[in-house]
Amino acid sequence: MRSPDFAASMPPTPSAIASSSCSHCSDVRRTATKVRSVNPAQFYNLLNPWGHSDDFYLDLVMHAETVVDIGCGTGTLLHRARETGHRGRLIGIDPDDDMLAMARRRDDIEWQTATASDVRGVAADLVTMTGHAFQTLASDDDLTSSLRAIVGSMAAGGRFAFETRNPMVQPWTRWDEEFTVSDDRGDTLTVTRQVVSVQDQIVTFDETFSIPTLSEQKVVRSSLRFLTVDNLSTALRSAGLVIEEQFGNWDRSPVTPESPEIITIASTPTAG
Repeated sequence: MRSPDFAASMPPTPSAIASSSCSHCSDVRRTATKVRSVNPAQFYNLLNPWGHSDDFYLDLVMHAETVVDIGCGTGTLLHRARETGHRGRLIGIDPDDDMLAMARRRDDIEWQTATASDVRGVAADLVTMTGHAFQTLASDDDLTSSLRAIVGSMAAGGRFAFETRNPMVQPWTRWDEEFTVSDDRGDTLTVTRQVVSVQDQIVTFDETFSIPTLSEQKVVRSSLRFLTVDNLSTALRSAGLVIEEQFGNWDRSPVTPESPEIITIASTPTAG
């Protein structure tokens, strides 16, 4: 799924965009007879309201004929593109069936249960990974295989747009917290987050999802990779991509050591 930000500042919720799901290990702890499961997808759109990052990506989508959104989550970006008048081919890819069940409310968009490394043969004008989904490519193998697949799915001159958090500002130091959100059915989801370790480029954290009216909680361990500008440049160049533009925030300001984001638009060589 798209890796949610919890009000645009938090790390992803539980699903792997990478080619392996081992970096997101979930454990459901039952304390009594289960009535229904804790399902974070139910609260996804509440936890991730439309924001400046979505406006940024929507503009790119509306200027591309064929678009693949990797980690599409509940399909918010592609839904909005259709509502705004996009007439081309839109493909949403996510490994989380609960998220895709919500995305499939629109049947004029293609939805696929898959990971970044599964993408093949689309000839996309634009591939997106929004909501810091790129950071779930935590291992070298995940990063290499996913970038290879993404490049293979792009048309000549196609663009790949994504963002990562800037490791220079160490955002994980502000991630430990507990917060709640309520849906229109009256359910309240409590999310508790705790950073477990910071080692080299990898930040590992636990999230506990619970609903007071249910008899279980869902605990998810996730690992995110924080690449520097130089790290990104090397990885993209090795995959055959050329960086067109990089920004430090959604206002398209330049990347600085204090920038919260590293927003990248890279492209494949044009034909001929």
